[in-house]
Amino acid sequence: MSRFLCIGDAALDVIVKMQTELHVGSDTSSQISMHGGGAAANTATWLANLGHSVYFSCRLGNDAAGRAIAAEFDQWGIEYRKEFLTNEKTGVVVVLVNNAGERTMFPDSGANSGIDEKNLPPLVGFDAAFLSGYSLFNPLSTSGVLRMISMIKAANIPLIFDPASVGTMTSFGRERVLEMLSVMDIAIMNDDEARFIAGKSELNDALESLTSLVPLVVIKTGSSGAIAQLRGDTLLESKTEAIAAIDTTGAGDAFAAGFIPHWLQSHNLMESMKAGNEVARRCVAIIGARP
Repeated sequence: MSRFLCIGDAALDVIVKMQTELHVGSDTSSQISMHGGGAAANTATWLANLGHSVYFSCRLGNDAAGRAIAAEFDQWGIEYRKEFLTNEKTGVVVVLVNNAGERTMFPDSGANSGIDEKNLPPLVGFDAAFLSGYSLFNPLSTSGVLRMISMIKAANIPLIFDPASVGTMTSFGRERVLEMLSVMDIAIMNDDEARFIAGKSELNDALESLTSLVPLVVIKTGSSGAIAQLRGDTLLESKTEAIAAIDTTGAGDAFAAGFIPHWLQSHNLMESMKAGNEVARRCVAIIGARP
């Protein structure tokens, strides 16, 4: 099995599964539950679930949410810096889920803001590093994350990047996103993110354009599966059978956890996408973003 460094947000997800359409300004009957969340933390947890060794670089507040997240990391055997930050609150994300399983998120980054190189372990023995765009594109974290990236590249550790959110990238600025992508070894994103970054309406065109920046680009296409392309090679598509999704929160994070180790071990792009799709299917069959 492989050893991974994951960098990004750790959060408490408050899942609001609506029983009807949203009644703005009134009551909407819902089922509410709380789960561990944060995009990179989700990927870290799925990697651990698949039997891999994981160190997670994050920041936790000195509160009940932080201790609950830490307990979950301990349960999965995930290593992390066991420090709870006084006077800072752990990140929280409220997630509205409709009857189709689609989600709308309201994040409060909390203690996640300000992550930097002090949150890195010794960069020895890692097969790859996974970075979430939520950290890189957070103005309070950007400079620190850039220093982390420089150290990871200097250690010759392959760097896999998920830009995470069109909303976050819009605030950060598309041109700056393009500049950041050029230092990544692999980029994994969804179709909306790919179209936004590439500035292309056609997904295949977006994929080809993005490979001029990143040697390997993987685009998640929701219930359809994924497409991917190595620079200079042909586009490949891995289709998946649609299932009745209960909650799509974290599906893309789970996909990354299935894809990355399979790719590192086999360099078989089609089989790696299939592995990613399989873990994503497991994720959408449950409420919450974690195993």
